Amino acid sequence: MDPESVPCTIKLPVPLQVGDVKTDQARPGVYVIDVTFPKSQDVDLQEISFKNYYTAFLTVRIQQQRRPSDPRGNPPAWRTCIKSQRLMPNPHMEDGSQDYVSLRKSQMICGTDHVTAIRLILRQPSPVWLNFTLEDLQINPSGKCNFFAFDLSVSFFFCMCCSSRSQGLPDPNKVSSEVQQMWALTEVMKANQSTATIGRFDVSKA
Repeated sequence: MDPESVPCTIKLPVPLQVGDVKTDQARPGVYVIDVTFPKSQDVDLQEISFKNYYTAFLTVRIQQQRRPSDPRGNPPAWRTCIKSQRLMPNPHMEDGSQDYVSLRKSQMICGTDHVTAIRLILRQPSPVWLNFTLEDLQINPSGKCNFFAFDLSVSFFFCMCCSSRSQGLPDPNKVSSEVQQMWALTEVMKANQSTATIGRFDVSKA
């Protein structure tokens, strides 16, 4: 865990599925992961980072510390701070399936101070993949998570783009993908270990 990340409890993913989970053989397309903090602790959320694992879309909801004006007896309401963030350009293709992702406060659509719980809603509409989740999840209250290499790579690609004006503007999706790949490579080199990317295909019997 990054030294800047806050201690938290990450619960196992819970599938949302129509019908009886035990008897219905259909693959659930939605999982929910709840994150809680130590009792009586709240966090001024600045950043959520993770490694994707075949999740196509992500919604993030938060609960915040009760305010004096809130009705007594009712639990704090859930607020959406990230809505249907696309993590894979095409849910049926491999691109983006195992990228490192950082969601920062500037991308969030509501205030993120005094957060007491986080709910991550993962969606994967494609039947191609057997499983999907988020790995290496970190909640960062300071905005100083280890993304220095990512910022350098952004500057590097920006300079490359500016030096080739005669060729027109680059494809933003391609640039984003290359930036994520460079960042992932830097993380692997820092950890001094090799990893292998293995797709998870649902191969049915003929």
